[in-house]
Amino acid sequence: MVPTPSMRERDPSLPAYVAPGPENPLGVRAMHLTWQYYRIHGTGDTRKIGRKSSSGCIGLHNEDIIEVFDRTPIGTQVKLI
Repeated sequence: MVPTPSMRERDPSLPAYVAPGPENPLGVRAMHLTWQYYRIHGTGDTRKIGRKSSSGCIGLHNEDIIEVFDRTPIGTQVKLI
């Protein structure tokens, strides 16, 4: 995971890259959208689901992103309503 510039501005101690694993804030899966900082991803931190703290990402419960990730072909159009 590459933190967004705004995330690093808020917390300069963030590394430039977070390797996959249990400490990764993107949870168990991440779907990268057109711009590198827009993602739909899982999280174990439920405070980040549906809140401004998501830094532009759409956070889902880990079990939900697994289902969406497994059912969504690359190139699928995403519409936010």
